[in-house]
Amino acid sequence: MTTLPFGFRTGDGLARLRQTKKAAPMSLTFADPSDVSVPLIILGSGDLAAWQEHQPAETVAWVKANGFTGSAGAVCLLPAPDGTLSAALAGVGGEKDRQRKRFILAGAAAKLPAGAYRLDHWPDGMDLDEACLGWLLAGYRFDRYKTGKAGSARLVSPAGVDAARLETIAAGEALARDLINTPAEDMGPPDLQAAAGALAHAYGAGFTVIEGDDLLTRNFPLIHTVGRAAARAPRLLELNWGSAGPHLTLVGKGVCFDTGGLNLKPGGSMGLMKKDMGGAANVLGLARMIMGADLPIRLRVLVPAVENAVSGNAFRPGDILTSRAGLTVEINNTDAEGRLVLADALALATETPTDLLVSMATLTGAARVAVGPDLAPYFTDDAGLSAALDTSAAKVHDPVWRLPFWDPYDEMIEPGIADLDNAPAGGFAGAITAALFLRRFTGSARYVHFDIYGWQPKPAPARPKGGVGQGIRALFDALSELLDV
Repeated sequence: MTTLPFGFRTGDGLARLRQTKKAAPMSLTFADPSDVSVPLIILGSGDLAAWQEHQPAETVAWVKANGFTGSAGAVCLLPAPDGTLSAALAGVGGEKDRQRKRFILAGAAAKLPAGAYRLDHWPDGMDLDEACLGWLLAGYRFDRYKTGKAGSARLVSPAGVDAARLETIAAGEALARDLINTPAEDMGPPDLQAAAGALAHAYGAGFTVIEGDDLLTRNFPLIHTVGRAAARAPRLLELNWGSAGPHLTLVGKGVCFDTGGLNLKPGGSMGLMKKDMGGAANVLGLARMIMGADLPIRLRVLVPAVENAVSGNAFRPGDILTSRAGLTVEINNTDAEGRLVLADALALATETPTDLLVSMATLTGAARVAVGPDLAPYFTDDAGLSAALDTSAAKVHDPVWRLPFWDPYDEMIEPGIADLDNAPAGGFAGAITAALFLRRFTGSARYVHFDIYGWQPKPAPARPKGGVGQGIRALFDALSELLDV
């Protein structure tokens, strides 16, 4: 398996290896089966009594004395007569806990001492893939700027689990998280280029960049206009991989920092804008999964990488811009810039036939108001695509929710003075009108758009506070049906 180091140095394009000073290096791989491992017994809150019936009295007394009841995330270490660790108990709560919460076992994994563990017993019906992936992701730490304690409890992959596939998924998720977590000083357009280039190099993919004023000569006027005010030049990144199979095109919003432009954001709204390239991070994480799994497809990734900054040449409210597709756009808010850079990239994507076109973007606050931070809303006109996504999302515990391309709202994005309005007045249906805007640039392609948040607002098992992948595990799982591979 090809591995890609996490973390990237500013400007020099070199991937740097993760290092920790006080803890073992982060591991997103399973333990070697030949390692001496400790039995790990997984118990729900209703399983404890039945398990105890077959245990010595001293073990039952020890478990009781430690207050272990099988509640979600609880751990109880069982000592051997010589004082070493003979086994460990991990609680996963009741049926409702397992239905409502993801990666419950990961909460226990973070509490176990260093060493290798093997699953010795688990509740009927427990999803081993979900449990094992959660365990791997519990090892993630973003330690580029401050050493954090890395997860050091490693799991031996149980029989029947595709360990290589889960490790590939975990690595793609970690890449997306690392890119989002890195502040804009170290993850501007050149650094995002370096990250995408390192990924391309790791898998022998083609990689090209169109930068600065070349965007104008190559007819990407919206990408250039949004990014021209920044000190670091705008650019369009393109990765191509695979020589046979159906075509998949991924387009990710790469606004590395968003001030709002001349429609300047207040400070409280600007604090998380390093994550405004979360769409780019997610499509690169998904690309990492696809290439790591060596799927038989032809993959194309397009990332418009810009900063929406303020200077004398910043674009203005009231400007009318002409897109690559020839459609004119009236600018009614410079803080609605993501749809502009995506428009040029989507127009390019549809100039070549593709079997599936996917865009991902941290696009609207309206989507967060509608579904909150945990759900990834998506838009598509294809019922079969939606059914496959929903099935995969439930299967891999990566929640998504379909919102409509509501055609009657099309007139809301038509200002009269130009073909399109980038920020319709009134504030209603903001996620839908943004999606409808993007759809104007996709032609007849089979298309799905994700309006993600890309951020975990508070810690949860396997999901520390910070950048997070959304929808990419569901997409990865659904590709076999969507592209018949």
